[in-house]
Amino acid sequence: MRTVHSRYYHHHDPAFEFHAGELVPPFENPRRAEIILESLQARRLGDIIEPRDFGRAPLEAIHKISYLQFLQDAYTDWRQAGYSGDAIPWFWPNRVVERTPRSIAAKLGSYARAGDTPITESSWLAAYWSAQVAVEGAQQIIDGQRAAFALCRPPGHHASRAAYGGYCFLNNAAIAAAHLRSRFGKVGIIDIDFHHGDGTQEIFYERDDIFVGSIHGEPERSFPSFSGYADECGAGDGQGANLNIPLPENTGYRDWIQALQRILQTAKDHGIDVLVVSLGVDTFENDPISFFRLTTKDFGNIGHTLSTLNKPSLFVLEGGYAMKDLGENVVNVLDGFEAIPV
Repeated sequence: MRTVHSRYYHHHDPAFEFHAGELVPPFENPRRAEIILESLQARRLGDIIEPRDFGRAPLEAIHKISYLQFLQDAYTDWRQAGYSGDAIPWFWPNRVVERTPRSIAAKLGSYARAGDTPITESSWLAAYWSAQVAVEGAQQIIDGQRAAFALCRPPGHHASRAAYGGYCFLNNAAIAAAHLRSRFGKVGIIDIDFHHGDGTQEIFYERDDIFVGSIHGEPERSFPSFSGYADECGAGDGQGANLNIPLPENTGYRDWIQALQRILQTAKDHGIDVLVVSLGVDTFENDPISFFRLTTKDFGNIGHTLSTLNKPSLFVLEGGYAMKDLGENVVNVLDGFEAIPV
């Protein structure tokens, strides 16, 4: 399996994040990508290539131009306003505001979904190239690869058309799915990250050509809290093209894999031609910010189960924060898809 990875991943490296009422070292940090690369190389899974620059057009197919411009200019605006350190919002409007925000403080509050995702001097560079990694991965599938892995950092599934948060700036999986539509009729996105991909759901909620299925922790007890309920099934043309399966605390492999099999069958019934997997391994039993109980061995079986759909498949990295086991867990999914479960 070919892996796409950008050298610019380390440019987003905030000093802290706001978590559970405290400033703490970021769970999502450059070391995550380094660990996964080391495991890929040790396992000799396949070639690792750099992405081409596809420009802003694939990003603009998903995100509002005004939002992209905000991300590109945010840190410069932050410093010009006299602030130092990383840019992080400290107030949010509690209602829809028709006026266009002008100050950087108001813009941060307008575009941020959460206060956990600081913007640093080079966050735009890292996010831009993370999205290019996803587009290159999609192009590899278009060009005939059976499977590819987009090692994206920062991740993307919490980013909506015009909002960031949950460590995500640009929705890499959504950008890849839109690019795949240039070749395939219907695209399926299956999100196996512990946290609901609220951005992905919002982007495609009224579309029939992109099926979105997600397995995640119950919204009442896990980020992003306000979405991911089972009765969110799509709207308009997208009615029935969105499937959420929230699961309770301490969910283990048996119940989790049954949920995946249900989503795979629904995707098949929907008639998808190609698959995008939002690959989070924070479902792992020792992950510091989740509450499922999957084991390292289970991830190989998950990869194998995904292969039974028998569709060209692009894996796009999302979460996973148990550093000691992160690389093995990710590579087990990919290895399981390619061969025999480990």
